[in-house]
Amino acid sequence: MKVSIFGGSGFVGDYIINELIENNLNPYVLVRLGNESKITKYEQCKIITGDIDNDTAIEQTMMNTEAVIYNIGIIREFKSSPSLSVLVHDDITFEKLHYEGLKKCVDTAKKLNIKRFILMSANGVKENGTGYQSTKFRAEEYLKNSGLDWTIFQPSLIFGDSSGKQEFCKQLKKDMLSLPFPAPLFHEGFLPFNAGSFKMSPVHVKDVAKCFVSSLSEKQSIGKTFSLGGKEMSWKEIIKNIAIASDKEDKIFIPAPVLPIKIVASLFDRFSWFPISKEQLIMLLEGNTCDGSEAYALFKIKEPIEFNLDSLTYLSDEK
Repeated sequence: MKVSIFGGSGFVGDYIINELIENNLNPYVLVRLGNESKITKYEQCKIITGDIDNDTAIEQTMMNTEAVIYNIGIIREFKSSPSLSVLVHDDITFEKLHYEGLKKCVDTAKKLNIKRFILMSANGVKENGTGYQSTKFRAEEYLKNSGLDWTIFQPSLIFGDSSGKQEFCKQLKKDMLSLPFPAPLFHEGFLPFNAGSFKMSPVHVKDVAKCFVSSLSEKQSIGKTFSLGGKEMSWKEIIKNIAIASDKEDKIFIPAPVLPIKIVASLFDRFSWFPISKEQLIMLLEGNTCDGSEAYALFKIKEPIEFNLDSLTYLSDEK
């Protein structure tokens, strides 16, 4: 089977491509010029150079393929500003990448009579949520109403060795644990009793990739949305495990009321050097838990990789 993939040069996309190749499937990958080497096994892929806003490149990527995987996503957007054009990125937005790009790919799949379509969404998406959540929600709705044979995956926090690419645990290590300041345990209000108590369900990237690739041949997954998550853990447990795995077990943690941080973030999150956005804080405090057992049973993943010190050794290896 030939599979076109959009979003193949990032952390999760690279694992999906490797899983496709291991299962004797042929990836056709849309890659921005100069990013080919970000794909570990790019020599075993059909590479199409272009961008997600280029209709011709999208059609060339899908031509002669039998299924589509849309894995493009960002956790933070940067809108261009005439007065700050030197300091910010050019229009890297949720609307463009989560919704408009997905819409173009769905429409092209219908044009080329490609029926199978797999979407990477996210746990907790909702119509009236943050920009991240609402654009993911609208993308889901567009696909569901397309008439295609769709499957949607909604993972919680994805972790794993990223080989230098952006990944949640490495980003936390860099932005919070490697600084010469105490690490924050965020909480609502001004009383610190529940600091760091919000929960997540970390899921390993290898299990995510296996679900994506297995769904291509699993007819029971058509027309279904699957949560992907592991054991529920509090933010405090997660960040302390990351600290120990990063050889920073002596790191000090302090309660941090989120309101003043939100105010500062609303002023500075347009700049890439500021470590967190206001919307990221909002979603963080909402929690991000889900049960992946339905997906694991269907796709025969008997022992999902747990979030623990054994699965976080890559944090110690990378300085």
